[in-house]
Amino acid sequence: MNRRKFLQSTTLSAGALSLTTLAGAKPSILPNGYKYSLPGFKQDEHLLFIGDSITDMQRSRKPNGWDQNHLLGHSYVFLIAARLGVELGSSLPKISNRGISGHKIADLRRRWKADAIEPNPNLLSILIGTNDVGKDVKPIDFEGDYRFVLDASRKANPALKIILIDPFVLRSGKIGTDHAWAKRRSATDELRKVVVRLAKDYDALHLPMQDIFDQAAKTSSPNHWIWDGIHPLPAGHELIARSWLDAVSARWPA
Repeated sequence: MNRRKFLQSTTLSAGALSLTTLAGAKPSILPNGYKYSLPGFKQDEHLLFIGDSITDMQRSRKPNGWDQNHLLGHSYVFLIAARLGVELGSSLPKISNRGISGHKIADLRRRWKADAIEPNPNLLSILIGTNDVGKDVKPIDFEGDYRFVLDASRKANPALKIILIDPFVLRSGKIGTDHAWAKRRSATDELRKVVVRLAKDYDALHLPMQDIFDQAAKTSSPNHWIWDGIHPLPAGHELIARSWLDAVSARWPA
C-alpha cells in the first residue's frame, strides 16, 4: 500500500478512522482526494489543546492579538485550526494551544487550574507522556496525576468533551538502536495502557496514535514521520491532525 492510499483508507480499528462509510458525511472542499466530515462545533465553543513539545511546537507566549500566526505554534493544532478555518469560516470556534515543551503529566497537574480549568473549554484534547517515559515516571504515578486533572475537569464541566491521545514512539533518529528502541517502546506501551483505561473511565475519546504511526511506518520509513523517535515531522503532524479530525467528527458529528 502506498502512502497516499494509506492516508485515504486507514480505519481507526487498524489505527485511524475513515469516514467514507459515515452516512450523511459532509465532504471536504479540500483538494487531492482527502475527505472527512466536520465535527459538530459551534462558534461560541472553545477547543483547548494541552501537552508537551509535540503540542507546543514553539507557540507564541505573547498576549492574544499579538502576531496571531504564532499563537498556535506549528504543530497538529495549527493544522487542525487551518482545516477547520477553511471549512467553518466565520463559524470557527476559539482554539487555544497550552502545550509546553518538556512537560510531564505532573507539570500539567501543577498548572491545570490556570491552563485547563479557568479558560473554560468545551473540548479538551490531551497529548502527554513522552517526557514521562524519558524521565522513567512509573505508570502508577502517571495514572494518579492523570486522574487528578481529569477529575478536576469533569467537576468543572461535566459536559466537557475530552480527547486522550496516546504517547507514541517510532524507531528513528536517536531511538534507532536496538536497546534504545526496545526500552522506549516498552515504557511507552505501559503508559498507553493507562490512557486506554482512563478514556474508558472518563467517557473520553481515545485516539491511538501509536497504532496509527505504526501503520504509517509500514508505508514509509519511520524517519519520514518522526525525525528523532519522538517529535513528528510535518507529515507526522498532518497524520495526527487528520486522525484527530476523523475521530472527533465520528464521535461528535455535525
